Amino acid sequence: MRSKLRVAIIGTGKASHMHAGVLLKNPDAELTAVYSRSANKANEFAARYNLQAYTSVSEMVEKTKVEMVIVCTPHPYHKEVTIDAITAGTNVLVEKPLAILLSDCDEMIRCAIKYNKKLGVIGQRRFFPATLRIRKAIDEGKIGTPMLGTIIMLGWRDEAYYQSDPWRGKWATEGGGVLVNQAPHQLDLLLWFMNSDPVELYGQWKNINHPYVEVEDTAIAIVKFKSGAMANILVSNSQKPGIYGKVHVHGSNGASVGVQTDAGSMFIAGMSNMSAPALNDIWTIPGEENLLKKFEEGDALFFSGLDPIHYSINQQHCDFMNAIVNDREPMINGSQGRKSVELFTAIYESTRNNAPVRWPM
Repeated sequence: MRSKLRVAIIGTGKASHMHAGVLLKNPDAELTAVYSRSANKANEFAARYNLQAYTSVSEMVEKTKVEMVIVCTPHPYHKEVTIDAITAGTNVLVEKPLAILLSDCDEMIRCAIKYNKKLGVIGQRRFFPATLRIRKAIDEGKIGTPMLGTIIMLGWRDEAYYQSDPWRGKWATEGGGVLVNQAPHQLDLLLWFMNSDPVELYGQWKNINHPYVEVEDTAIAIVKFKSGAMANILVSNSQKPGIYGKVHVHGSNGASVGVQTDAGSMFIAGMSNMSAPALNDIWTIPGEENLLKKFEEGDALFFSGLDPIHYSINQQHCDFMNAIVNDREPMINGSQGRKSVELFTAIYESTRNNAPVRWPM
């Protein structure tokens, strides 16, 4: 029987505590160490979870021989610690988004290839039964070819949220607003469902009702895909107290499938819980039109004793650990993570130039 896989966490913020809590319940993982630039923060986190504390990524990896690290730093700092960890000899799972800059994504991907290490990106909403159900239906051709996709995410973030960490709400330290912090989950699902890469995008962003932050709270876009498909994106943190997040796909045979990923505002790691598990809210596949109620009841029963976020995070941990052990690609690898960064980068560029953006980027 294989021994437990040794894991470390980079960063000590709210997401780090979420990942630590999940890892400690995973019988196949051994949470071993934590890194922070601040010795005090590293020591406090280590004392809470009985870990070894480090202020050097390379030293942590080399001394503890961890086989996997999870990067939970603010977004603009993902590249540096990821490259340090990979070159020191370990595999890296990065909290979304992979990075803020496409050039950073490319450096991270090249480094993983050079050192033959796994690089993955957190996108735990792929692991919900409702989203896996959609992926299976698309794979089986039940909606024909995906031709029209929509994201509608109407949430809320208050001033206390932006004040909860000094890096939030600033271009230099967060890299963006709703597009880089809340929307990557939905962007990832849209790209996963559409079975095609974008070729052109026109988008705009605004700050509607958050004058105390620099970044956008709302963005819209129209996307064209290589397959001829189209998609519409609307994401916002300006609807108080939050309505829902939905991703829908409509196929060439007229059938539609969809998932409500979030009810109300999306959860905030370390500050709130997910109010309800993801559920299928549209399902018009011929012969399966009456399955929605069955799906909803089954998912409600499944999650009646489970925390949806902890469950899905654990599923992604296990997928990445399995990819390491069996030398395969994780479900969401660096290249797939880069595609979500392409989308929000294109929206920022389109707004800046007031013109469509074309691929390749």
